[in-house]
Amino acid sequence: MSPFLRIGFSNFEIDPGLAYYEEVLNPYCAVYMKEAVDTGNKQPAVSKNPTMYPPWSSTFDAHVHRGRIMHVMVKDRTVELRSEATVALDSLASRCKKENGKLEIWLEMKPQGRLLMEARYYLEKSDAVGQAGADPDSERGRDGLFTLHQRRGAIKQAKIHLVKCHEFSATFFPQPTFCSVCKEFVWGLNKQGYQCRQCNAAIHKKCIDKVIAKCTGSAVNSKETMIHKERFKIDMPHRFKVYNYKSPTFCQHCGTLLWGLAKQGLKCEECSMNVHHKCQKKVANLCGVNQKLMAEALAVIESQQQTSQKDNNCLTYLSVGFYFPSEGFRSPADPTGVLWEGPTEVSRPAPEEPLYAVPKKDHQQKFSIDDFILHKMLGKGSFGKVFLAELKRSGKFFAVKALKKDVVLMDDDVECTLVERRVLSLAWENPFLTHLYCTFQTKENLFFVMEYLNGGDLMFHIQTCHKFDLHRATFYAAEIVCGLQFLHSKGIIYRDLKLDNVLLDSDGHIKIADFGMCKENMQDDLRTSTFCGTPDYIAPEILLGQKYNSSVDWWSFGVLLYEMLIGQSPFHGRDEEELFQSIRTDSPIYPSWLTKTAKDILVKLFVREPEERLGVKGSIRQHGFFSSTDWSALEQRQVAPPFRPTLTSPSDCSNFDKEFINEKPKLSCADRTLINSVDQTMFRNFSFVNPGMARIAAR
Repeated sequence: MSPFLRIGFSNFEIDPGLAYYEEVLNPYCAVYMKEAVDTGNKQPAVSKNPTMYPPWSSTFDAHVHRGRIMHVMVKDRTVELRSEATVALDSLASRCKKENGKLEIWLEMKPQGRLLMEARYYLEKSDAVGQAGADPDSERGRDGLFTLHQRRGAIKQAKIHLVKCHEFSATFFPQPTFCSVCKEFVWGLNKQGYQCRQCNAAIHKKCIDKVIAKCTGSAVNSKETMIHKERFKIDMPHRFKVYNYKSPTFCQHCGTLLWGLAKQGLKCEECSMNVHHKCQKKVANLCGVNQKLMAEALAVIESQQQTSQKDNNCLTYLSVGFYFPSEGFRSPADPTGVLWEGPTEVSRPAPEEPLYAVPKKDHQQKFSIDDFILHKMLGKGSFGKVFLAELKRSGKFFAVKALKKDVVLMDDDVECTLVERRVLSLAWENPFLTHLYCTFQTKENLFFVMEYLNGGDLMFHIQTCHKFDLHRATFYAAEIVCGLQFLHSKGIIYRDLKLDNVLLDSDGHIKIADFGMCKENMQDDLRTSTFCGTPDYIAPEILLGQKYNSSVDWWSFGVLLYEMLIGQSPFHGRDEEELFQSIRTDSPIYPSWLTKTAKDILVKLFVREPEERLGVKGSIRQHGFFSSTDWSALEQRQVAPPFRPTLTSPSDCSNFDKEFINEKPKLSCADRTLINSVDQTMFRNFSFVNPGMARIAAR
């Protein structure tokens, strides 16, 4: 019997008395295992395994061996946060056994912070090692090979809202915080509001359009402040004095408590504004001005001006029988002129069409969660859950992805969710992308009804055989190329290609899934710069902060192909910094048994100059690695897959991780108070039904 621990991290805290803590926005975990290796010396050597990045509230498995140590680090990409701790797994296992197999403790981190950790103790038969969730403690792992043993979560740079030069991002406030605009309490769970990354100003999400003070690090003499001086004759500098507060008081800039026993902060002698010492130079020179009321007054004035201007423009040529709109079109024949219509119509700009059509919702049958029976849970994360569901009226099986609205809103991922919906609706045009049948919503959740791919993902299958043979890897790679090139032809960068996101259907063909990281409208020479992706697969241009295009997908494709052929990742590091350094500078190791064409395509995919990388430069389909591939037949799914999943029924879920399958399939409960405060109009364009779903339901 082989003992192992199932470990998860759910929360991270730092002493709120530390001013440093106020700047921690998006903490995440990095975990790696140290293996004790007996060398005959008094001090044993230590071998290192690939870094894992477990999402919050997810779990991973770690086998228990003498001398094995787990090193945990919590970091934040936006600030210089690095808290770490080490845990001996055999000691942790002993504590679990004393607590009836389950332990929940706060793990103290250095130099600051603590991490809420849950651990469960299990015994596993030796023949089960290598299944989903197992780690490199098999013979390959003990031999020092970096086997692919864990699922790796993606990371994404927080969405930044640029308002008056502020860089606002959704933030979790660990202590009571007040909005610097309306002065009211910022309440809720998780990421309750926005905080500027430069000046630390805290605001409600609803108040973001009421910010009038410009952020320049110091707003005292900013250009925006000078405009207010001229327009509203406002030139009211604060007169701050050090003040002893006798009761709990909050900073009216960053919204957090003024800490200390004496001289905790500064109070303005004129308007009584209270601020931290550190916030004094970041406060706008608007003493006594109510930003909320001023913003509302400006909005009213602007609305009145626009209405007046529109009325005047519409009547300009009424006397001669014609008129033109206030915002007319420029004629292609006469760029300096205005294109105007006859007396009965006003020309209006046509709404911008999407790059690809979304099925119309007119006269379509609507679906709800009550139309489905939830049989099994196929996966879960901080976003929500994925279920195996049966449509009651037809008996057909689907994969239903349920996202929690409160989490989507708090993580500022509304647009990502809509992007995923649009790309999934586009997938019907390609056989190698997961198909979406319909989307609908309740007050608490968003639902995606997708085709059920019961063959499992490539990560699940590679864990059972260590690596794929050349024929199987070539087949999967060729179908992935077809899917990627289709997305790129539509101006979409995928940005999260990995083994976990490539699924098999019942015949053994691949389907690319999970489009939440996609970037749309990237035609021609357009570039983007968001830092995102799964660490092992991130391209060097992203790490270097450069603007990039679809080249990043071909780097990720190279990593995935390397893993399929060799059974391990091409780049390694003890932690994220070392991993990223390896990606930027190291050359992967190519085993001697690798074929010449396989090595050549990998070398060309790992070119660090994006414009010289295969896929961007040259035709990847014509590379010698794919010399035996009939691309025309492949695109028609006429090439027989080299592997066919073993399935007993359309609802078979044996190719999914047992950790999830054994859980009861039920929707997560949301906080009622929080849900009642959700702005439901944010999701008004979410629901639709694909015509294919209507046909299935009618059978």
